[in-house]
Amino acid sequence: MKMTTKLMATSALVFAPLAAGAQDMADEMTIVSWGGAYSASQQAAYHDPYMENTGVTIINDESSAEAVAKLRAMNEAGNVTWDVVDVVASDAIRLCDEGLAMEIDADEQLADGDDGSKASDDFGDLLVSDCFIPQIVYSTTVGYRTDLVGDTPPTDICAIFDTETYPGMRSLEKRPIGNLEWALLCDGVAKEDIYDVLETPEGQDQAFAKLDTVKDSVVWWTAGADTPQLLADGEVIMGSTYNGRLFSLIVEQEQPVEMLWDAQVFDLDGWIIPAGLSEEREARALDFIKFATDTQRLADQAKYIAYGPARASSAPLVSTHATLGIEMAPHMPTDPANATNTFLYNYEWWADYRDDLDAKFQAWLSQ
Repeated sequence: MKMTTKLMATSALVFAPLAAGAQDMADEMTIVSWGGAYSASQQAAYHDPYMENTGVTIINDESSAEAVAKLRAMNEAGNVTWDVVDVVASDAIRLCDEGLAMEIDADEQLADGDDGSKASDDFGDLLVSDCFIPQIVYSTTVGYRTDLVGDTPPTDICAIFDTETYPGMRSLEKRPIGNLEWALLCDGVAKEDIYDVLETPEGQDQAFAKLDTVKDSVVWWTAGADTPQLLADGEVIMGSTYNGRLFSLIVEQEQPVEMLWDAQVFDLDGWIIPAGLSEEREARALDFIKFATDTQRLADQAKYIAYGPARASSAPLVSTHATLGIEMAPHMPTDPANATNTFLYNYEWWADYRDDLDAKFQAWLSQ
C-alpha cells in the first residue's frame, strides 16, 4: 500500500534550506517508512512542517519492511527511486556494508543539539553505522485482549507459548528476529546466552522446535498495523507488535487491550539515504535529514507516539501527547516501570546472520 501526500506551502519560507541552495535541490522526494500510527507521527512531526517551510512535495511509501530487498533490486537495475528510507539498525548496517546507503558525517551533516552538543555526542552509542541516522528507541512487545485472557492475565513473555492457559490465536511477526530469541528464552536458555546458542545449528533447531508448539495457533503479520487490527477485531488473544502501535490502540482507540512489557525487545530505528542519488536529490535528502533529526523535531515525534527520541538533548523536551494531553514518559519503553525485564536486541549479530536465518525461517514456515 502506498500513501501519497502532496501539500505545497502557501506561506513564505520560514527558514533557509539547511544543506544547499533551494535551486540546487530536488522539489520532490520519496520517503519510505512503515505506515500506520508510526508514519502518521512522522507526518505530523517532520513531513508537514518541512513541506510547509520549503514547498517541497513529499511522497510517502510504506515499504520499509522490504527495504533491503527493494534497494538491492533498485541498485541492480540502476534505478533508485527512493530518497530517504526508514530502517531498523540491523538493516542499516547491511545496506551500509553492501554500499547501498551513503555514509553520513554526523558532525558535519547533522544539526548540533539544542544544548550545544555535537551530533556525534548527542546520539552517542546509537550511531551504530556510518550510514545510519538514529531516530527512535522502540521495542517489540506483546498486547493481549483483557476480555479474552480469563481471570489470570499474562505477566511474562512465555504466555505466547502457553496455549493451555491462554487458548486461541496469537499473532507473531513473519520474520525470525524476536521470535527466535523469545522461543529460546521460553525454552530455558538464559538471556545472556541467547545469541551464543542461536549461533549454532543446534540452537536454531531448538528455537524452531519451540515455535513448532504454537505454529498452528499463529497469524503471521508483516505490517506493524496488523496486530493492532487483529486485536481490535478479536481475531487473536495476544500478539506482538511495536510498543507505539499498542499505545495507539490502548490509549487513543480505547480498545480492551493491555501491554505485556516483559522481555520487550529494544531496538533502534532511523534513516538512511540510498547511495547513487543525483546531486539534487542527495542535497534534498540531506536537507530533510538535518531538519528531521534535530533536537526539537525528534522530541516532537514523541507527542504522537510512544517511542523515545534518539538524541539525548531531546529527552527533556518530551512532554504531553499532542491531542490527549497525557504525559508521554510513562508510556515509553525506556520508562523504569516498563523496563524491569528487557531484552537487548543484538543488531550487529543479526546484520551478520539475517539472510541465512530469513531463508531458514521461510523454509520452516512452508513445512
